[in-house]
Amino acid sequence: MYPLPVKTRLSRPKLTILMSAVVAAASSGPGSAQEPPPIVQPGAPGESSRVIGAKEAADLSGVQYTDADVKFMQGMISHHAQALEMTALLGTRTESEGMRKLALRIELSQEDEIKMMQGWLRARGEEATDIHAHHAHGATLMPGMLTKEEMESLAAAKGAAFDRLFLELMIKHHEGALTMVEDLLSQAGAGQDSDIFAFTSDITADQSMEIARMGAMLKELSR
Repeated sequence: MYPLPVKTRLSRPKLTILMSAVVAAASSGPGSAQEPPPIVQPGAPGESSRVIGAKEAADLSGVQYTDADVKFMQGMISHHAQALEMTALLGTRTESEGMRKLALRIELSQEDEIKMMQGWLRARGEEATDIHAHHAHGATLMPGMLTKEEMESLAAAKGAAFDRLFLELMIKHHEGALTMVEDLLSQAGAGQDSDIFAFTSDITADQSMEIARMGAMLKELSR
């Protein structure tokens, strides 16, 4: 049996940290005996941080979402939707209580996140992806998503064979989500919206833990 982790969320994005430094700098007037603290802007993945001025840091508070952010949210809705289709198969195909608990954890988190992503898109006047969109003819599968043939193979399996295949395919699915986050954050200006930043941080933490847990469950099945 594998304990379910308590989901954590970063309380503040990078931008909030930067703005707190701006406030500190602004409070150090000409008569202050202390030098204002440096304002450090974290770099993109693979890039170094840099010291910026108070005016430039203040300008960052107006950061807006990008087209890449929109496409990420739209694609991740389809990604999550397929994960829910995978867990739905579990009810009639597994005899493992540990597998059922894993599926429940995935269902609860990803159902909530789909609602959040759709709300985020609608609030900005963007198209909110339907949960069945990935079934449309010619739809592009996001990284890690199962092909029609893989889903059919999973649906046809039962018992221990199902458990093993489910874990293998869900690990692949989760790894695809991590790839989507990496791809987003590699694009200039993307991932800086506070909601996007917190969400991508959650995905990285939660799905990395679940990958490790599923890997351990696979080893147990092999004994």
